[in-house]
Amino acid sequence: MDLRIFTEPQQGATYDTLLAVAKATEDLGFDAFFRSDHYLPMGSADGLPGPTDAWITLAGLARETQRIRLGTLMTAGTFRLPGVLAIQVAQVDQMSGGRVELGLGAGWFEEEHKAYGIPFPKEKFARLEEQLAIVTGLWATEPGKTFSHHGTYYDLTDSPALPKPAQAKVPVLIGGHGAVRTPRLAAQYADEFNMPFASIEDSERQFGRVRAVAEQAGRNGGDITYSNALVACVGKDDAEVARRAAAIGREVDELKANGLAGTPDEVVEKIGRYAAIGSRRIYFQILDLDDLDHLELISARVQSQLT
Repeated sequence: MDLRIFTEPQQGATYDTLLAVAKATEDLGFDAFFRSDHYLPMGSADGLPGPTDAWITLAGLARETQRIRLGTLMTAGTFRLPGVLAIQVAQVDQMSGGRVELGLGAGWFEEEHKAYGIPFPKEKFARLEEQLAIVTGLWATEPGKTFSHHGTYYDLTDSPALPKPAQAKVPVLIGGHGAVRTPRLAAQYADEFNMPFASIEDSERQFGRVRAVAEQAGRNGGDITYSNALVACVGKDDAEVARRAAAIGREVDELKANGLAGTPDEVVEKIGRYAAIGSRRIYFQILDLDDLDHLELISARVQSQLT
């Protein structure tokens, strides 16, 4: 079971805060540091001092870490043109020595688009499908050859398809709860399929859909890595769990029902239930980014039992 740290900087974080969390992620033996891609806070958070850009953040971390994987859950397809995104991700992959992974989604948070003047198109999923074809097509084009794409939403003619990532293939993550189009897209493009904030039952159902569609398309469904992202609130005892829950404005019972909350042994047991339905990677959503002791506890008392 790979254990990864997943942050939500739009709720309020500086680059220096994210750097401290990323370095702790590396020092404590976690597999990867991921972040969301949003420009407005959600809920009651004030978001101060303001948003940080996902790929600028990852470019900085690429030079200041050595081992951990770096990526997004998920880059919003509405934020970037696919040709530009392919360049950005390839460059950050080079800067990291081949440690980048691209989670790409359609985009959904309309308010942040209005706030920063970003178009919010109606046909987001169809655009996402073209974006995946373009980004992966540019990377796969042999050096010296060109790439063209003439679609409904994007038109590329004789692109040199440069630069190339350091990796022969940048892992692509697709995720979501959609019952029809999401599994089809995952079967075609995903190296990893992620279920965010989902129950064991819903995850098992969606993993099964992705496997079935992949098999129908002639692909081994077992070649896809299945993962979950879940909010984390771990404490050495009930009092510490309650303190951490209060710090992020959540109730302990709700966190235990919907996330990975409780003592280390309770969290290990729940992760085991996700593992039993095929999940091979867990993203701990860490909402209090100043509480590095939380990461130390998860490493010492949860990760140690699972790796």
